[in-house]
Amino acid sequence: MCGIAGLIHRDGASGIGQEMTSMLQALKHRGPDSTGFAIYGDAADGEYVLRFKVAEQEDLASGFKIHDQIKQRRAEVDDRLKSLGVDVSLAEDATEYAYRYKIKFAGDLKKLSDFVEDVEGAEILSIGNGLELIKDLGDATVVSDQYALGGFKGTHGIGHTRMATESDVDIRSAHPYWAYPYNDIAVVHNGQITNYWIMRRQLERQGQRFVSNCDSELLAVYTANNLEKGATLEDSLKQSIEEIDGVFTYLVATEDSLGMAKDTMAAKPMVLFESDSLVALASEEVAIRSIIPQEIDTWDPYDEEVRVWHR
Repeated sequence: MCGIAGLIHRDGASGIGQEMTSMLQALKHRGPDSTGFAIYGDAADGEYVLRFKVAEQEDLASGFKIHDQIKQRRAEVDDRLKSLGVDVSLAEDATEYAYRYKIKFAGDLKKLSDFVEDVEGAEILSIGNGLELIKDLGDATVVSDQYALGGFKGTHGIGHTRMATESDVDIRSAHPYWAYPYNDIAVVHNGQITNYWIMRRQLERQGQRFVSNCDSELLAVYTANNLEKGATLEDSLKQSIEEIDGVFTYLVATEDSLGMAKDTMAAKPMVLFESDSLVALASEEVAIRSIIPQEIDTWDPYDEEVRVWHR
């Protein structure tokens, strides 16, 4: 099952946090285990938003010691950022175990990411000028309220409701996935990749890293690897249809774009609405109609279809 949704406003920022919450809540029946958002706000020159966690939600039930461990891990992350010369202008607690920092850093994002993730339990969810990636256990309303997304203003976003089938129910296995180590790139996916382990080993031999055993993460790493080699987003989407086996529909978001691809069999659903000012996609039409009250025309993209929209 699982449900995916995407939205891009071509004419400026809107209440993207609330809109994505409504769309994903309408898809709750497709996956109640976890919900994730990759939403894009105003990008500030030279400034990144860093989203990271140092534990899982379920870890909090393991006893009082975990709370001390969480504090120690965050302190170690802070020390490592400082040692790299990272200027932290804002440090917010999203939850007890997940955080939102605004940082300035002129160095290598991969080096920063690897150094932070070397801390036990630490995982960077996203780094972006505009991107903020939020995911946790529960439906869209629960996660949105927990992370105060209702008032988030932005231009576009993608999201996912997950029914766990082949990996754990935790934040690490939830979507979206950030396309490490790239600024502002995120992916959501519905389907199953049957040559996952073959392609994963190929990418690992090229120096790419994986943090989960979820096949959807492959699409994020695959996209990052292609872009690193100079491919455009459209090129990468088209290439994926040729190289990735299975049944899949997936969405990719970048700082200023939203893209989609469907596999050869087109077995995983996708419904599309497009106007001069707005593009909305979802696994089911009910998600699009949750944010567009008037009568609209929608259609289903074809097999092997690739589309890219820009704001």
